[in-house]
Amino acid sequence: MLQKIGFQPGINKQISETGAEGQWTDCDNVRFRYGIPEKMGGWKQLGTLNENELTGAGRGLHHFINSLSRKYAIIGTNRILYAFSGGVFYDIHPIKNTTTLTSAFSTTNGSPIVTITFPSAHNINPQDIILLSDFTSITDSNFGASDFNDKKFMVTSAPTNTTLTITMPSNESGSGATTSGGIKVQHYFPVGPAVQAEGFGWGLGSWGGEAAGAISTTLNGALGDNAFGTGGSGTSITLTSTTNFPSSGTNFIQVGTEEISYTGISGNDLTGITRAVRGTSRAAHSNGASVKNSSDYVAWGEAASGDLVLEPGMWSLDNFGDKAICLIHDSAVFSWDSSLSNATETRATIITGAPTASRHMVVSTPDRHLVFFGTETTIGSPGTQDDMFIRFSDQEDINTYTPTATNTAGTQRLADGSQIMGAIRGRDAIYVWTDTALFTQRFVGQPFTFAFAQVGTNCGLAGQNACVEVDGAAYWMSENGFFRYAGKLESLPCLVEDFVYDNINLESGNQMVSAGLNNLFGEVMWFYPTTGSSVVNRMVCYNYFDSSPQRPVWTVGTLARTMWEDSAVFGSPHATEYTAGNDSSFDVVGNTEGRTIYYQHETGTDQVQGGATTAILANISSGDFDITAQRTSQGQQTGIATFRGDGEFIMKIRRFIPDFISQTGNTQVTLQLRDFPNDSQASSALGPFTVTSSTKKVDTRARARAVALKVENTAASQSWKLGTFRLDIQPDGRR
Repeated sequence: MLQKIGFQPGINKQISETGAEGQWTDCDNVRFRYGIPEKMGGWKQLGTLNENELTGAGRGLHHFINSLSRKYAIIGTNRILYAFSGGVFYDIHPIKNTTTLTSAFSTTNGSPIVTITFPSAHNINPQDIILLSDFTSITDSNFGASDFNDKKFMVTSAPTNTTLTITMPSNESGSGATTSGGIKVQHYFPVGPAVQAEGFGWGLGSWGGEAAGAISTTLNGALGDNAFGTGGSGTSITLTSTTNFPSSGTNFIQVGTEEISYTGISGNDLTGITRAVRGTSRAAHSNGASVKNSSDYVAWGEAASGDLVLEPGMWSLDNFGDKAICLIHDSAVFSWDSSLSNATETRATIITGAPTASRHMVVSTPDRHLVFFGTETTIGSPGTQDDMFIRFSDQEDINTYTPTATNTAGTQRLADGSQIMGAIRGRDAIYVWTDTALFTQRFVGQPFTFAFAQVGTNCGLAGQNACVEVDGAAYWMSENGFFRYAGKLESLPCLVEDFVYDNINLESGNQMVSAGLNNLFGEVMWFYPTTGSSVVNRMVCYNYFDSSPQRPVWTVGTLARTMWEDSAVFGSPHATEYTAGNDSSFDVVGNTEGRTIYYQHETGTDQVQGGATTAILANISSGDFDITAQRTSQGQQTGIATFRGDGEFIMKIRRFIPDFISQTGNTQVTLQLRDFPNDSQASSALGPFTVTSSTKKVDTRARARAVALKVENTAASQSWKLGTFRLDIQPDGRR
């Protein structure tokens, strides 16, 4: 008899494959549309062929159309800020410092290292980006003007506070330069690391915890965000007390998240300091900030663990009319005017009067306020940054933040949580998440400007980018589940929840989680790193078109995207993919932090990257199903398929009849056979059988108690949308 094989939409990984009769249990690069599984659309790399890779990891993405009808994508990596328009990437990263040098280059025969010497402290760290220009000459070197002029370099090392090194693509073949002409060095604003580190010890050199009895004191004087000591000058730091601090050899202190080494003590001064050691970055510290002796910190696991999180370099991106607003996480905010006739030749510049240290930023519309989250209580003083503090500008004025009786600037501090994790603009409110709760921020006008209300508890946001809003509903990922808010808080039922949360790396990757909306297909996706991975390598997707309270539709897969932006501006979604390692990108010499590929999605059937086309491998697998027995009474058939055999009968599978709603190229079909739940399917698979658009039936001649279906494609230019398969089966005994 012929038996139809019908399956409910969505993936169910909460039960066993035997228990998932009539359900799908796994997939990759597959979506459900109108309840039917199909291969998802392809993607192609954007940018000109020779200039299509971005330095670092993509950590911010925003699309907008300006008043001149020009379409822009603003892409922020952990190293460089780009504007994408007309198929071309433009470097618009803000410049922190510019220095003109003479006789600054030195090289050594047989080495690719170039040493650059500054007359004073340069305040540049390893892996920072510098741009060289206005080069004149260099003697006794095979390197010339074309090797340096208008080129970006990733700094290899900073041996002293007045020297740094860069690495050339080839070795010096000359005798070695000792003198050179002039050169202009532009230092890019640092953003942060490519990945997130959790606790003492991972990615932080020899940090490992805090030994018992570690000495602590406070700063006697402020430390700036530079290479100097107390008061912005010199090479010493003044403490309230240096009693019991080690005084011989090289020792270390911790101020905030920054490690500082010193070589001596004079009174209450630590002398011979070097800022930002052991893989940390310089930061500003206020007078009275806590100081701990970290010389006795030991290897990870040998001392008490800590809860320090070194968050990755991230951006908050939005637009205020024609101006792109770009905030570096825990740092300054910049604007870039897209309406200028030479916009792509200009750089983002710091917004005067705005906070200088904030976790997140959103432009409130239509009232047009610039809102900062986790920001300074005193503007211009990074040491006063409060992770729960909100500050917003005057209406239509991104340079005014001090509240007065005649403006709408103001502040608010949230109460539930330890830090604001993120915020997004909704239909009639801004949604603000802490690590424990959800708040709404609604514009109400003067005198209060905004009204704040807590609308959810125990539903904090996993990471800054783990939320989206669509059609008046907010969707987000917490550290304990998926949620939806559309006037009331709802926990989203999830049939892949254990699969995701048992394998996600939230301890060192919560800020790596990124949500994306694909409104063309009603999909909300979350991209995340799995256990043991510091980079994004999987996704989970919720289909809000096809879902119902009784049957939520979820899929899983290996699509790895660090940022995603919907189709509203460019007509199709765009996304970034990060590849770690020492891969060179087109625009930075000596890049050691990997590269980002920028893709257009839902185009074609394949992946197109660097001019090469490769197949997108898509597959879906079902749970087990067994023979459907027919009820008989006194030798007469009285019912049709009225109950299932539940594996009591062996079935003989003579053939299957494929059915595809649409199919391009060939598709592979495998019947996974087994007699008992703990049998391995792999050892008893039948197929794969190649199915073409003209295949009417496939003969099988197989026997099993249970069978599962797997459909996949394995080559380029293949796509498929599944119909209703039928099996020609008959009972074949009980054993």
